[in-house]
Order: sequence, then C-alpha cells, then structure tokens
Amino acid sequence: MQQHSSAHSVQSTQRGARRWLGAALAGAALMLSASHAFASGTEQLKAFVAQVRSAKGDFTQQIVKAPAKGASAAQALPKASDNSSGTFVFSRPGKFVWTYQKPYQQVLQADGEKLYVYDKDLNQVTERKLSGALGASPAAILFGSNDLDKNYTLRDAGEKGGIDWLEMLPKAQDTQFQRIGIGFRNGTLAAMELHDVFGNVTLLTFTNMQTNPPLKADTFKFVVPKGADVISG
Repeated sequence: MQQHSSAHSVQSTQRGARRWLGAALAGAALMLSASHAFASGTEQLKAFVAQVRSAKGDFTQQIVKAPAKGASAAQALPKASDNSSGTFVFSRPGKFVWTYQKPYQQVLQADGEKLYVYDKDLNQVTERKLSGALGASPAAILFGSNDLDKNYTLRDAGEKGGIDWLEMLPKAQDTQFQRIGIGFRNGTLAAMELHDVFGNVTLLTFTNMQTNPPLKADTFKFVVPKGADVISG
C-alpha cells in the first residue's frame, strides 16, 4: 500500500499544483454579478468587490492556447485534456471551498486561517497557512481584502465578443502572472483570464451564481476525511 501511495504522490502533486495555480490563484475567478449597468469593466469590478461579500456557483476551467493579438482567451481553442469543472462557495475575507468534480475530485478549502487541499484518490490532505498561499495572487481578488489598487494597476481593455474586459497588471515583480483579464457581460461577470509568466493562459467561466447567499456557520470548517493522511506544507 505504501508503494501504491508513493507511486501516485508525484501525479497528485503535479495536478494539485496545476489546479492551485489555475484555480486557487486564479480562484478569484469567481467574479459574479452586479445588478446595475456600468460604463466600464473597471467600474463593474470595483462595484463587485464593494457589494459582494459572499457567493456560490459553478465553474469551468480550461488551459487554452495563447490567443492572437487583440483577441481574448475566450476566443482561443482549449486543450481537451486540460478541462475541469466543479463548484465554489466563498465568503470574504479568506474563506472558500473550491471543489473540482471532473475529471477527478479535489477540494481546496480555507477557513480564514489555513488552506486545506484534499486529494480524494490518495485520501491525502495538505495543510498550509492561508496568508502565504494567497498573498497578492489572483485568488486574493475574490477571497481576500478589497485592496485592489495596492496590488494591481487597473485599465479598461474594451469590448470583445459582447464582453466588457479590463486588465489587471500586478505591481509586484515576483508574481507568477503577467496580467489578469476579467470580463463582464451586462453587469454580470462572464470570464476571467490568467496569463502566467510561462505563456500559458487559463480561462475560467462561471454559471449558476448566487451573490450574498445565506451560508451555514460551519460552511468553511474543514473536517479531515476518515483515514486520510495529513501533510503540513
């Protein structure tokens, strides 16, 4: 059994890292809906951050080819092998459950102090401090405090395919992302693009979203699954 677990550890680590990069970092990605009409993507983002304290819904995540100049990642072709989907729920600051359901099951969960990553196939939990995991990453846009101007330079990127886009450029030099694109359609968040320093583009889209829903007190309390190994990361 030990050898079986070890044999799958590398695979789990690789896909866990990829998912956390595209989801938890990206995780921000859940910019939901704004109920008013706004003149620009930047105004819609700021309204979302100011008005939406919690939300839940479904997401899809795709790794796509680098889009042509002037196009958005939403117009590029996804690699079928890098598609995933699931559900999310969050309450700012620092509480969320990001659940991958397909093609395999994994949960990223934070209670405001710690981040837990659970791999169901291995029945293994990795635990780390939340502050170090979020930092000024894209996930902090959604799950953290509302200090956008401190960590990013915002600029409107125009309308493409019926979506109003804005770009967020990290002010820090040691970030894993060169830029982040966020798109709204008619006041509702439609998509998010994460352009990393390696030239990869992660596209997240959101459906069935509810803003400021009632949440149970124990929604973000993590319970270690029976028999799972716990590793401090």
